[in-house]
Amino acid sequence: MEDYAPLQASLGKGLREAGFAVDLAADGEEGLWHAENDDYDAIVLDLMLPRLDGLSVLRRLRAQGKQTHVLILTARDAVEDRVRGLDAGADDYLVKPFAFEELLARVHSLIRRRYAAKSPAVQIADLEIDRAAQRVKRGERPIELTAKQYALLELLALRAGEVVPRADIWSHLYAFDDEPNSNLLEVYVAQLRRKLEAEGEPRLIQTRRGVGYLLEAAS
Repeated sequence: MEDYAPLQASLGKGLREAGFAVDLAADGEEGLWHAENDDYDAIVLDLMLPRLDGLSVLRRLRAQGKQTHVLILTARDAVEDRVRGLDAGADDYLVKPFAFEELLARVHSLIRRRYAAKSPAVQIADLEIDRAAQRVKRGERPIELTAKQYALLELLALRAGEVVPRADIWSHLYAFDDEPNSNLLEVYVAQLRRKLEAEGEPRLIQTRRGVGYLLEAAS
């Protein structure tokens, strides 16, 4: 949620290029509606929003029991302002101006917290995912993935051993107003499998028909 249009567009573009599905809101009421009606991995929240300020948005979400991790953006670097944000339920804050690389690192950190992943490295059998560098390899073989393919694999890896419903995958890959398309998900899974199994390696992504997909080592 960011009201300054150039910064909003820049953040949205950068996060999408990093593989995230992004919903943008230019005021607090719109942002609150999105946060109440979708389950986000993380929220980037500017404090100085029209119609409803960022602290009010945050307090309402926490009062409703929403536990989504929130990164506050603020032009105020006074200690008391930061304390107010953290006391209202923020998980982290970033003072403007900031480098996009730092924002991206903090968002990744919040998502690791959501999935209780302490390390940026994830390993399932011989599959290794370096989430900090967004590099994937199987054994010693590096695997090049598109941003969407990587985002799909990362989600399945963070929930390894668990069947991830199709709806969860779609909301992770696409914005709120994109219409779900099961065929498109099947295409992404098929493309990802081909890359992971390019040299005849055992299958790691299992289908649970009518439910979703599961990433686990072959038994």
